[in-house]
Amino acid sequence: MSKTSAVLLACLLGLAACAGSGGGSWVEVGGQRFAVEVAKTEEERARGLMFRDDMPADRGMVFVHDSEDLQAYWMKNTKIPLDILYFDSKRRLVSQQRNVPPCSAGDRCPPYPSEAPARYVLELNAGQAERLKLENGAEMKFGPGIE
Repeated sequence: MSKTSAVLLACLLGLAACAGSGGGSWVEVGGQRFAVEVAKTEEERARGLMFRDDMPADRGMVFVHDSEDLQAYWMKNTKIPLDILYFDSKRRLVSQQRNVPPCSAGDRCPPYPSEAPARYVLELNAGQAERLKLENGAEMKFGPGIE
């Protein structure tokens, strides 16, 4: 192998290691960091956390909307109880739906609306908001990969 090929191979291996090192997206709220999946498209927001049997305690999903507006989420086909946390454009907590139960009633699942306009929605395992003692006005910080 030539010296140039060896250097190129080393660089590629280094990039692959960085990509696989858990450098994913995260948010921080209430002093705790959560690794999150980011739902930016209409399709990703519609699917959300449907059909999942569990979610690790340090994980969640953040939904990014194009604009700040009243939001309503539901638990259609969601198997795990969640805290649904609504944040405005400044990433301040404006509304909370805690301990929302799973729903297998399809289109008859009830909505859980925000009480104020929101641009970001964070879903965590039920009980996290209480454990972190989250109050409206709490700030959510973004890691890389979230606008």
